[in-house]
Amino acid sequence: MMEQNSIYSIEDALKGLHPEVKLLKDPYPGSFANGLTMCESESARLFKLTEQNDGVDVYEDGRGHKILIRKERIDTPFGTAYKVSTEFINQDENPCTLEMLASFAVSGVRASRLHRLMSFWSAEGRLKTETLAELHLEPSWNRWAPRVESFGNLGSMPVRRYFPFLAAEDDSGSVFGVQLYAPSSWQLQAICRQPNTLLIAGGLPDRDFGQWTKTLAPGESFVTPSALISVQDSLLKLSSVLTAAQRPDVSSVDSDMGIAFNEYCTTWGNPSFERVKQIADSLEGRGIKYLVIDAGWFGKDNWWDSTGDWEVNEKRFPGGMKPIADYIRSKGMIPGIWFELESVSVGSKHFNSAEHLVKRDGLPLTVGSRRFWDMEDPWVKDYLRERVIGLLKSCGFGYIKIDYNDTMGAGCDGPDGIGENLRRKVEATKDFFRELKRELPELVIESCSSGGHRLEPSMLELCSQASFSDAHEPSCIPIIAANLHRVVRPSQSQIWAVLRKGDSDKRIAYSLCAGLLGRLCLSGDIPELSLEQWSLVSEGLSFYRSAADIIKYGRTELIECSSDSYDRPTGNQLLIRELNGTRLAVIHRFGESATPDYSFLEGKNIISRFSSADGDFTAEAVIYR
Repeated sequence: MMEQNSIYSIEDALKGLHPEVKLLKDPYPGSFANGLTMCESESARLFKLTEQNDGVDVYEDGRGHKILIRKERIDTPFGTAYKVSTEFINQDENPCTLEMLASFAVSGVRASRLHRLMSFWSAEGRLKTETLAELHLEPSWNRWAPRVESFGNLGSMPVRRYFPFLAAEDDSGSVFGVQLYAPSSWQLQAICRQPNTLLIAGGLPDRDFGQWTKTLAPGESFVTPSALISVQDSLLKLSSVLTAAQRPDVSSVDSDMGIAFNEYCTTWGNPSFERVKQIADSLEGRGIKYLVIDAGWFGKDNWWDSTGDWEVNEKRFPGGMKPIADYIRSKGMIPGIWFELESVSVGSKHFNSAEHLVKRDGLPLTVGSRRFWDMEDPWVKDYLRERVIGLLKSCGFGYIKIDYNDTMGAGCDGPDGIGENLRRKVEATKDFFRELKRELPELVIESCSSGGHRLEPSMLELCSQASFSDAHEPSCIPIIAANLHRVVRPSQSQIWAVLRKGDSDKRIAYSLCAGLLGRLCLSGDIPELSLEQWSLVSEGLSFYRSAADIIKYGRTELIECSSDSYDRPTGNQLLIRELNGTRLAVIHRFGESATPDYSFLEGKNIISRFSSADGDFTAEAVIYR
């Protein structure tokens, strides 16, 4: 028996792994739980463990139904995680309908507090920590009537309100955590019947939460999305393991932490050949790897309402996109281009092509001025092959930014519950990402969804980089960028550093230091910067390159931020990342706050520093041993 005050292991936690499932026609859970959770139903209780193979637990319910729980061990430089998924097989002679099937469920999780990460547009990653008492998860006096905390997201933007992440920490310091592969709707649940002990389960939303059902004919099976789980002795160590256990398909071209320039905050959706040419001339020889042409190269002058046709705006780019792509390459950079390939806006000639659009209640699903291609439709696949893959190949683009600027909500029409139909559409989108890589193996893919709305493992594994946020210039950029270390590898987290001709040295240093918290992406008034400003920028770019290995391979060992506000931050932030004994410290001071405490540097060997030019700095970065 393990000591309750000891740090337990992931192997200990896996002893509580079991199936959670709900079949139509079976009784729902009692004890006032119906409507709160479908866990611990009659369906789940009928399943008994019948076989254990290497990495697979087999359960059967005696009615012709089988469940396989697969566990893949993943050893990272920081610790061990397990990738878990569940397969339901209908071996009965009759169809059956699932109302819930968890990707994972672990009972006996010791906890006194829960950690979650909150998210809204341009305000991603806020850490929320609550005790079981604050969550009202203390058990009843006779351990009946389970206490339930259920949360998640509905729609095709999976990171809204919360990330698909949950960590449970006990008083000994053990932290059990999970990160869901969740490109569409998802659900996580913490259920308490005994003091400081939880059943934690998650995956696709159940029928109550996400209108999800799946009917399986005799002989059919269904496999859930995966979940990564681990147990570590701190929240940051847990995060390092869960992010390191992911396997992103990073282009071989993008292995060196190259710096990008995206012109969106330069032209604000109004790029042109001459303007991009001017930017390319300004960046030549400055060590920038990618020059990305963002929204506005296509359709009419209002790019927001022009997605879907992908016809070049010849007034802005005479002769199409190949001349500007060739010009960017002539300046030593890889050309990139923006698409929002799943959407059709009101200004598109396809806005009323109902036969190829996602529908709900028989009508095209319309959100604001957007509708959505049915990514399962063979015609749509062929159309996007021509318009997207065809343009990338014919023009020589080596980088694509794939944006996604609204959500399908709870779901859409199809053969099953609307939640399952939504899952199928989003899986078809992921298939198109894979096709892009098959057709263009060295293509660098940046995933974006109005910034950070798709920052979850299944999408992150399909790309080299991901937009951290649509926070282009606010002072909260370093706060968001630091908080995302808990769920995204910094080597994938692309952070805006928008530089303006009117910026002080302090502001330039502030922006560039924020970029050191992930992948650096410049934008702004690059052609208009003075020689003195360029001198400081060049110093910052050189420092970024010297820190690149720590950013890419290191582990975040400290995040301290004294500000409660994203909108008007005050105080200071310190983040430290370590690799083989060498550390990168990134310090930001917000507003007119007091000078940060530098005692952590006492007695250290300072290798290099970067900060604003005067003593009244607002940001600084230090590499030390």
